[in-house]
Amino acid sequence: MLNLGKGYKIYEPEKLSEAYEVSNEVSIMANVGVEKVVDVFQHFIAMYDEPLFFILELPVTCDREALIAPGVVEETHKDVYYIDGCTQEECLVLLEKYGELLVNDGMNRFGFGCHESGDEIMLDKYNVVTIYSRILSKYNDFFEAHEINRVSQLVTAWDTFSDDTPGQAERYDYNGKSVYDLPDVLKDWGIYLAETRAE
Repeated sequence: MLNLGKGYKIYEPEKLSEAYEVSNEVSIMANVGVEKVVDVFQHFIAMYDEPLFFILELPVTCDREALIAPGVVEETHKDVYYIDGCTQEECLVLLEKYGELLVNDGMNRFGFGCHESGDEIMLDKYNVVTIYSRILSKYNDFFEAHEINRVSQLVTAWDTFSDDTPGQAERYDYNGKSVYDLPDVLKDWGIYLAETRAE
């Protein structure tokens, strides 16, 4: 069974397991247990001796959304933050300091990418990790190194959702901080708001 982050609840967790699939010519998608996410990200970072970036996506708070009726919004948005020009060491320190919060929180998406090669790794909701690359062969044995095997059809939490069995994603606080504190906490690291876009 797949161990989800603390900010997630689903009705049929027994349907999920650690596995990955090659989604298309430029991406690999995997279910990764919460206890392995940081290791998987460290592995990705260690592969690249080039300038890296950190990306953090946070849902816009309700008070900033346009209401079309009391408590009803037409569309939701997210704020997209970056820290550019990171070294491997800086990315690993970010993970060490904030990994527990980031991987257990049910609101954010985060990841790391390469300024030169363009490769990226992202943790999406419900423990789905996606790697994007123009040369996917670099990742032929990547997930196997973490005892995560390839399947032809990956079953993610999204496949278990229905009107009767929706998923639940919640904010997770760690040491008195939430992901919404990170843009302020990481100001000295050079984090900036790049855009606010529709979900």
